[in-house]
Amino acid sequence: AEVSIDEVDYICADGDATENGDRSETRAVKKVFGKEAHKIPISAPKSMIGNLLGASGAVDLITTLLSMEHSCVLPTVNYREEDPECDLDYVPLRSRPQEINTALIHSRGRGGINTVLAVQKVHP
Repeated sequence: AEVSIDEVDYICADGDATENGDRSETRAVKKVFGKEAHKIPISAPKSMIGNLLGASGAVDLITTLLSMEHSCVLPTVNYREEDPECDLDYVPLRSRPQEINTALIHSRGRGGINTVLAVQKVHP
């Protein structure tokens, strides 16, 4: 995708709420975004609706598009105990108003399959 790092306003995380999964996802975001990683709001719709397995990617896309339309980052609910290795902005407990023009949606499948979809708001 032709999206620069500084364009990303939001990351919809896979966020499977496992220690290894969340830590590896955090490390990946830090590797890609460096010092900027701490400035990007990240949330996980799975925290609200559970893991829908094969349907998770589609639901993450829908929730991200709705977040973009309504200029609101959804929260990561039930996020109560911080892991020192997961120290990014996970938008805990409450949604946050924010204009989102470019978002990344990260999905993982069994066996180490990872995908990232970049979506951008179209300005006529």
